[in-house]
Amino acid sequence: MRHALVFGGTGQIGYPLLGLLQRDGWRITAVSRRPPTDEPGLQWLRGELGQLPALPSRVDAIFSCGPLDAFSQWYADATIDCPRVIAFGSTSIEVKRGSADAEERDVARRLREGEEGVFAAAARRDAAATLLRPTLVYGAGRDATLTRIAQLAQRWRRFPLPRNANGLRQPVHVDDLASAAFGCVASTATHGNAYALPGGETLTYRDMVARVLACLKPPAQLVELPSPVFNFALFTAQLTGRATGLGEAAVRRMRSDLAFDATPAQRDFGYAPRAFRPSADMFLPRDSDG
Repeated sequence: MRHALVFGGTGQIGYPLLGLLQRDGWRITAVSRRPPTDEPGLQWLRGELGQLPALPSRVDAIFSCGPLDAFSQWYADATIDCPRVIAFGSTSIEVKRGSADAEERDVARRLREGEEGVFAAAARRDAAATLLRPTLVYGAGRDATLTRIAQLAQRWRRFPLPRNANGLRQPVHVDDLASAAFGCVASTATHGNAYALPGGETLTYRDMVARVLACLKPPAQLVELPSPVFNFALFTAQLTGRATGLGEAAVRRMRSDLAFDATPAQRDFGYAPRAFRPSADMFLPRDSDG
């Protein structure tokens, strides 16, 4: 029986990945800060990267569904024997690399160093590593973008956007990301490679937000504002703490195309993400853990 070690098993990607591994007959050791109850074939360990309990000495695959930089640091010094490593990063490695925001540039740097660290550590061990880079994640009510938009729109019954927020986006469902990680395991073509994982539909930022607002119960109104008015409203919201994390660079990106090519992932492990068809339950607030 194949044995998997999963970090972030209670997270928005890790949870559906556990289901796929269980149905395929894997034995699983999963790590979480707040572990659920063990199940047949699924053992939970309490801990987090940096403060881990005793782990198995050997597994067939390691899956990292949490912060890449922390995983990379752990993996660099880990003594566990494992021939296969699959870890999630983000397309922010490209999107935020040239940002005017220093914090965003730091995110891109940490992602880049995390990827390099995983590949280097895998090479030293003669292991095969694959890095996966999702775009805008949704589907579990725990993402920081679309769920946040949905929750604010439900509170206000409307959501403002600047006019011409027509940059392209490719939101990707958490279940499709879990399937991607699962599909990489047996694909030798993925060894040593990193893949962008966009969703199955490319649409404008405005249309993406409009679909989210339309699926809410009750639906919320999309309000498009001239840039000066939007900027003033954003400044006011930032002063009152209602728009933390939404800076000038993020607003500018609403008009920038952030589209990625899924062809390599489709070719190498059959990646087939769904179109963007949101429903209200995808944005219900849920507990978060890693």
